[in-house]
Amino acid sequence: MNVSNKVYDRVKWVVLTVLPAFSALVGVLGKAYGWQDTDLAVITINAFTVFLGAVTGYSSYQYGKKEGEDNV
Repeated sequence: MNVSNKVYDRVKWVVLTVLPAFSALVGVLGKAYGWQDTDLAVITINAFTVFLGAVTGYSSYQYGKKEGEDNV
């Protein structure tokens, strides 16, 4: 599946910036307000972030290979 550079840049920004910040926010607020299962929520957000990061990184690697770049 091919996506435009604009879509890729937005996904990358969400994965690298928004989701880790959201995870930290949930963790801090959860502890501060005594929410139950805060740790589970943080672990889930982080697992999803790692998954998306791996998929995005692999996609970037494949794109670079296709374009003939040497980005190993």
